[in-house]
Amino acid sequence: MKKYMIDSKALRMTFLLIGMFIFLGIWLTGVNVAHWVLFLPAIFLMFAGITGVCPSLIVNKMIFKEN
Repeated sequence: MKKYMIDSKALRMTFLLIGMFIFLGIWLTGVNVAHWVLFLPAIFLMFAGITGVCPSLIVNKMIFKEN
């Protein structure tokens, strides 16, 4: 799990801010109007910012099978 960790505090803060802006856009548009798929990147970004584990990095490494 250590290979999926984000070491940079600035990058984690960037993920948090981008996730919050997406949630703000969803809220301003209307939660009932926004499609549920729009919540996925916001949740992934918030998760990466809070925990330091990047879900998209895990998925990309599974798809492209880096050595």
